[in-house]
Amino acid sequence: MLLTASFRHVPVLSKEVLAFLAPRRGGVYLDGTVGGGGHAGLLLESVEGDARLVGIDRDPEALNAAAARLERFGDRVTLVRDNFRRLGEVLDGLGIEAVDGVLLDLGVSSQQLDSPDRGFSYRGEKLDMRMGPDAEKTAAELLAELSEAELERILREYGEERWAGRIARFIVERRVRKPIVDAQDPVDVIKAAVPAAARRSGPHPARRTFQALRIAVNRELESLEAALASAVDRLKAGGRLVVISFHSLEDRIVKNVMRREERGCTCPPGLPVCACNKVSRLKVLTRKPVVASSEERAQNPRSRSAKLRAAERVFVERES
Repeated sequence: MLLTASFRHVPVLSKEVLAFLAPRRGGVYLDGTVGGGGHAGLLLESVEGDARLVGIDRDPEALNAAAARLERFGDRVTLVRDNFRRLGEVLDGLGIEAVDGVLLDLGVSSQQLDSPDRGFSYRGEKLDMRMGPDAEKTAAELLAELSEAELERILREYGEERWAGRIARFIVERRVRKPIVDAQDPVDVIKAAVPAAARRSGPHPARRTFQALRIAVNRELESLEAALASAVDRLKAGGRLVVISFHSLEDRIVKNVMRREERGCTCPPGLPVCACNKVSRLKVLTRKPVVASSEERAQNPRSRSAKLRAAERVFVERES
């Protein structure tokens, strides 16, 4: 497979992932963002015997790479091209009711970021950003079609961009004169919109805008909410959920979902009897996110923003 040669997947926090997943013989594990198969391969290597892994990814190139990397494990591996938000449907299609562990490694792979054909980078040429063919519109199409108000909302909510209003206005003004078609077009607009004093410090001025566009194109936060809900529901008692996020929006969602599932009852304080009938389904194992060691950050700079959270399923009975 020619595609697999160019797909690099350096798994972050690999020791920590294995420690929290605690894979065992005979277990069934789901990697909802299998990528190039880095974490999946390490998981299967760590367990002798017949442990099984289901890998999901929406990117055909990633699945090709994972298939090549995991070929030696034979029928212990099942790979499915789909969005991880549909992990419940994937398991149903395979006849699997529940799993012993779920791993979600969020964000964009090194191959996707570095490939100019994928259009994720402000240093590239294309302006695509689709993680898979299921995404409806490219980033270029969003920039061409969205209203100024909607662009501002996306940049503010998904990119936490201080200059969202100015950038949105400048983009709309620019596209009236000339279409925005490649990565350099919005970079030029952003540099013009962000005051010079703000450009002199911090990350690249286009970083937050490109993050926001990528999240909007792939509906990442919406998919994450759905995937977490399904993952909790499909875990066996004692099963582990491990999630690696790369920006504060993702980490906040993961933290809130885990805490909510640990708390159980959502009734207002003061009610004499619980009326919601919700019970605790998770035990949170990481009160604070686990981050990469200094050694790993030095070897793999993209691990610097990684945050790992983990929880264990504690409620046995299935809710209807």
